[in-house]
Amino acid sequence: MSILNTPLPATVDRQPRKSRYAIASTHDRSILEASPLHDLIVYLEPDSDQTRLLNTFPLIAIATSDEGAAALQTALKQLFRFKTLPNVPIIRLDAAAIASEAVLVAQVLENGLERLTSHVTKVHAELAMLRRERETLFENYRAIENAFHARNWDSVTEVFGHTPNVDPKDEGFANLLRESEIEQLFPVSSYAVSGFALHFRSQPSGRSGQLIVTLDYLENGEGVAEWLIPYASVVADWNFFSLPKACDGGHRTLRLRVSATGGIPPELSLGNVITNERYAARARIPHADLDMRPLAFRVFTGLPGVRPTSLPNVFTPTSLIAGRRVEDYRLPVELLRGVTNVSVSQIQPDFPTVRFLEHEDAIVCHPLKEGITAGVIRRVVAPGTVRISARALIDHPEGQPGAVGFLLTNLAADIKGEIANLGRPGDKRPASLFSGWTEITAAQPTDINFMLDAATTRAMDLVVLSKATTDSVDFSWLKVFNFRLVKHLEARPVQEMVNAR
Repeated sequence: MSILNTPLPATVDRQPRKSRYAIASTHDRSILEASPLHDLIVYLEPDSDQTRLLNTFPLIAIATSDEGAAALQTALKQLFRFKTLPNVPIIRLDAAAIASEAVLVAQVLENGLERLTSHVTKVHAELAMLRRERETLFENYRAIENAFHARNWDSVTEVFGHTPNVDPKDEGFANLLRESEIEQLFPVSSYAVSGFALHFRSQPSGRSGQLIVTLDYLENGEGVAEWLIPYASVVADWNFFSLPKACDGGHRTLRLRVSATGGIPPELSLGNVITNERYAARARIPHADLDMRPLAFRVFTGLPGVRPTSLPNVFTPTSLIAGRRVEDYRLPVELLRGVTNVSVSQIQPDFPTVRFLEHEDAIVCHPLKEGITAGVIRRVVAPGTVRISARALIDHPEGQPGAVGFLLTNLAADIKGEIANLGRPGDKRPASLFSGWTEITAAQPTDINFMLDAATTRAMDLVVLSKATTDSVDFSWLKVFNFRLVKHLEARPVQEMVNAR
């Protein structure tokens, strides 16, 4: 009841302030308590090990005596260790005129600073409210997302598919994929296609090799993307090949090409017999099982880069080839027969280290203990080549390991000089392109893929290299075969037909 009978201003003045901005030492407490600054000051104990600043952000330090100023200096040194406070100035007030001087300091702290603090407090309250609203929005978004998943709404939609139909009489396409390629047209518009899936029947016993999958437009041969897939990454089910950007532009026909390099590839699945020969799978080499049957595939539209939830596996493109035409071809036997020995070594063995094997269509490049064994095939790398691949094998169970590599040189280059430069680290070779060394062990076929940073602009020579990796090269009959080259050529833009009315 006594508080209610007290006038309101007096009640408010006796209320403790929530935040204070001035500090002083207890040496000057008796003088400052009688001044208008009493409610604005937090007093520090000079002999205490801990400085207590509850609800205080020190902006100014006040002293009326030398002892108080010295105590404040000691306390401020402890505060500055935190490096989160600005430098706090110490002002001296005259004890005789403290009443008038303290009023000025109190006006600055109470009026302008209090208003600024009140504004900042309101801003903090608004930020806290915005944060709560953002969390509420996130919770609502998660609830909507869960509702989508609950209703099985997928972000990728299947627009066409051929289910696999395994015929007991199917002989498979192992040799067909390695010697040629299978071509399949998609009977849907290319617009908004974000990926496709291929079905494989089983995993091969030997998983050494790669699938080469290329997607392009039929109308002008312009490429879309290319995938280089190791055999071991393929699952015996649907495998999804995603695009980082959905197909746009005109409504065109997508063409899929599948080939393989290496050992026995996984078995592609075929669909049911169809009546339209245009959309049946075909190959350069005739195959009985491809008669009026398409590959088992599924085409999807929707968000690019998103895997359909029903598919267990996904592959991203190895390279994007938009705006270019792709040509994938093998080196003919006539060119391989012309391999010439350009080895750089002091050793002269009594057997040919570089030669062509007629019955295997392979080049032998036997390494020596010193130097580099090399064979050159003249003018086989056409302009526009972006990748050279081959398969290497040491064809003897007791063959010692070695290393193999490719070198591309200009037609007028000093080939032996370029090969000799490979053994000099740091030398620049502006006239040649080197694939690096790949180690080969006995009875373990290895795929070599030489990816160029930019397409070649002129015809070049291909040099096959080998060198020893141990002290012995006994039985190191290193064979390189199955040469494949990929060219990217600029495609001419297609003139879209417009029906004007």
